[in-house]
Amino acid sequence: MARVVAAPKQRNTEDEKRALREGRVPEDWAKRPAKLRKKDRDARWTVKYTKAKPAADGTKRVDLAVPMFGYKNHIGIDRRHGLIRTWTATHAARHDGAELPALLDRSNTASGVWADTAYRSAKNEAHLGEAGFTSRIHRKKPKGKPMPKRTSRANSAKSEIRSRVEHVFARQKGPMALVIRTIGLARARVKIGLANLAYNMRRMVWLAGAASA
Repeated sequence: MARVVAAPKQRNTEDEKRALREGRVPEDWAKRPAKLRKKDRDARWTVKYTKAKPAADGTKRVDLAVPMFGYKNHIGIDRRHGLIRTWTATHAARHDGAELPALLDRSNTASGVWADTAYRSAKNEAHLGEAGFTSRIHRKKPKGKPMPKRTSRANSAKSEIRSRVEHVFARQKGPMALVIRTIGLARARVKIGLANLAYNMRRMVWLAGAASA
């Protein structure tokens, strides 16, 4: 699973944004080294969709699309202990499913892989099978058709395990207040990696206390 880690927003013009998407340094920045040092050329914008809950009278509300700027923390945890076993960091616009192979760990506590629909693709399913993993990834709703009841029940059962990763992100966003204040992916990767390590240390303390209770 992955979550966006916010970084300071960049106030760039459309031409500057276009140059960054194309992998170029805007001409004005190249002529002004002091300005260039303050510009984050690695972070990207993305949109986070939040499904709105129906009103008390059953009226359907409009889903929210929240633009976010920064990086992504991609992690893989084990379902038994909730420890981060694998991780990687990318810009925020990186597709979650593209990072699945980097998060797989044969030494994890189970061969099953739980994830949401963003990770389901023919390429990832083939990779899981070839690597000896069992896919427990959520199935997508058929386009233009209602979700089959059997598939819906299976997704609900998978959610009980998949949702455990949300505790990690909630901890990092809340008590740990994880944000990126540095410039560039290299520094962001260090910050995210240290946050993941700190989470595991706190988790280990809790697990040790629970075992001795």
